Amino acid sequence: MLHVRYPDVIPGPPRPSAIITPGRLSLPPGTERHTVQGGGALLVDVEAGDVVTLINAEGGQACELVAFDQQGRSDATMLGAPGNSNAAGLKALLLSGEQSLAQFRRKIERRGLDLAGAQGLRIFDMATPAGTEQSFTVQRTGVLIAAAPGGPMSLEAQDTVTPLTLTIRRAAMKPARRFELPDPLADPVLDRRIRSATAEAYFVKAGDYIQIIDVDGRQCTDFQCFSARKLDKGKDHPLDVTTTRTLMGSSYPMPGLHSKYYDQDMEPLVEVVQDTCGRHDAFALACAAKYYDDIGYPGHANCSTNFNNALAEHGVNARAGWMAVNFFFNTAIDAHGLVVSDEPWSRPGDYVLLRALTDIVCVSSACPDDTTPANGWDLTDIHVRTYSGAEKFTRAIARRMSPDAEPVMTRETAFHSRFAQHTRDFIEYKGYWLANSFAKAGPIEEYWACREKAVVMDLSPLRKFEVTGPDSEALLQYVLTRDVKKLGVGQVVYSAMCYEHGGMIDDGTLLRLGRDNFRWIGGDDFGGAWLRQQADELGLKVMVRSSTDQLHNIAVQGPKSRDILKEIVWTPPVQPAIGELEWFRFAVGRIGDAQGVPIVVSRTGYTGELGYEIFCHPRDAETVFDAVWQAGQPHGLKPMGMAALDMVRIEAGLIFANYEFSDETDPFEAGIGFTVPLKSKQDDFIGRAALIRRKETPARKLVGLEIDGNVNVGHGDCVHVGRPQIGVVTSSMRSPVLGKNIALARVDVAHAEIGTAVEIGKLDGHQKRLPATIVAFPHYDPKKTKPRS
Repeated sequence: MLHVRYPDVIPGPPRPSAIITPGRLSLPPGTERHTVQGGGALLVDVEAGDVVTLINAEGGQACELVAFDQQGRSDATMLGAPGNSNAAGLKALLLSGEQSLAQFRRKIERRGLDLAGAQGLRIFDMATPAGTEQSFTVQRTGVLIAAAPGGPMSLEAQDTVTPLTLTIRRAAMKPARRFELPDPLADPVLDRRIRSATAEAYFVKAGDYIQIIDVDGRQCTDFQCFSARKLDKGKDHPLDVTTTRTLMGSSYPMPGLHSKYYDQDMEPLVEVVQDTCGRHDAFALACAAKYYDDIGYPGHANCSTNFNNALAEHGVNARAGWMAVNFFFNTAIDAHGLVVSDEPWSRPGDYVLLRALTDIVCVSSACPDDTTPANGWDLTDIHVRTYSGAEKFTRAIARRMSPDAEPVMTRETAFHSRFAQHTRDFIEYKGYWLANSFAKAGPIEEYWACREKAVVMDLSPLRKFEVTGPDSEALLQYVLTRDVKKLGVGQVVYSAMCYEHGGMIDDGTLLRLGRDNFRWIGGDDFGGAWLRQQADELGLKVMVRSSTDQLHNIAVQGPKSRDILKEIVWTPPVQPAIGELEWFRFAVGRIGDAQGVPIVVSRTGYTGELGYEIFCHPRDAETVFDAVWQAGQPHGLKPMGMAALDMVRIEAGLIFANYEFSDETDPFEAGIGFTVPLKSKQDDFIGRAALIRRKETPARKLVGLEIDGNVNVGHGDCVHVGRPQIGVVTSSMRSPVLGKNIALARVDVAHAEIGTAVEIGKLDGHQKRLPATIVAFPHYDPKKTKPRS
């Protein structure tokens, strides 16, 4: 038998699936990570033996730590270090009345903590490099407050406040990977745990709020509700997702205008107020006995049966399968029309906050499906809290800068109150609510005001980063495509930022405030993270700190914009006056006179017209807006929203992230090849080699299209020459000034010549075609004479 040849096999036991998970789910067991926002504070419970580490995420940010024992007494020695501070920074934050600290104040009040004589520990300062860490071992059980104090940023000093990262390595390990239940948003009326694989019913009064929490992450929960008034009459008409989808025009409602869920009588039952996950199901029934029977699991627990049991006492008739809102259930319709699903997007502590629009009887489940990835293969609990309708919760959606970042809820810009006087139509854009249109005028009238008179719009969500230090120019010269060395103080340059393969990270403007002082203004948080990462890898002496929350901005655009701002902007003799300010220059000035609120005004914009952007600290935003509005009325100034802004920027050939460019698109393909001076820039920069190759052997090109007809064309529509697809529409509009449908499209270079006849595919791309012709762009004012005027 020794001569018998056995087949070769893969040696060893099986290996676990290689799955990379972000954020809290990826941390080692017993480790927690929290973010202390710049100008904010955080309260956490700690126990003896816990190791607390503070990380200066962006650098230059002071930190104050205040510890309290179990009796609520301040005790700095709990961290094993003598106190050196009276927590003046933390106290100043609390006295500021900052709305974002409201929940933090409630936590302090709930625990009865007295900060009046608190002794704290202050670490870090303005010179602390990014990534600096300091650790402490907790000596006694109690409460720890960590604050990132700081005052309003000076527009010239660039002394912004930035976030801190706090990690805790727990001394006592939990037997299973489970997470702490988040603190209530307010004092709960109902506080109920829905245990794994069960469901419970509960009553909610009209106007009260319902918070449905995924405690441990990646756990689905079905939700259903009924009008209590109708149940009393024997009508068990549940929330109906088909009716809801029809009336709302979306897969599932989200905070904003399209936020309500209806029953089959088209009566609204609940509205969505806050959503930290943003990915749910509205296509299928709650899991039912038949589903499990048919896949070979007879008798398996299911949400529909659990619903029947929980609702029986309320006079609701049992159903074989319940229509429901499947919160945190990650489903979609694929390209073949099939419903597909995967693990939920929800993280530990994610929630949906609803508001009851009438008295309702609700039922919530913790889904028992352990046969698919629907619950991450780990069945956990759901928690339900209700709050009084007297509480005030703002509409919000959570955004994460990166997959492992903590969620940040949608906020109002500092200009929101002024724009809200003119409209209720706000949309979420990059973590802020921005006006979409104004009912008194509408997008077309706003458009014409921009082209013929003047408009004011809110652009505060633009991401701003203060880049300072002796190596700041060197960093920016290496990371941006433009030649930063040629940029003078007071000048602005538009640039691309690319990866090594030439794909774009972002586009934006760079302001030079001094020899070693710059401000990068882009569209994405990752732009700042990328700058910081490169500085760290190269060992450069430079700080890159976010100032988005310290600088909010409006744009005043249109032929009359200069006349308006000349009336209200004062600049010192060393700065150009508004009438002297040239294209892509900026000035530091004030509103009114030398004693007015400080501002930075740049002659830049996103409309293709003469225009300016005004930057100020949020505390001064209403004063700035009021001055602009009052001066603008004789000139026909109107507010403009995002809908009209999209129209003017397409006409002007201005590109937009994830439309004209992405990380798969280089600046040449995005139509901004002028930002890549390959022949004149003498220094190397990230992506240069790839961009040389891409320029020499182009595959695609951004072109303009004129469309023969008034049929709507949308982003993503295919472009054909004959049968094959040769490109895709990136943006499109019906141009009022040109009187025709136009578009921007990315097409194969073989068919990119001006005058080429193409067809835009609708339906499946073949059953309906729209004739179009490739033309030069910008379609409007191609020589940019208006913004240069």
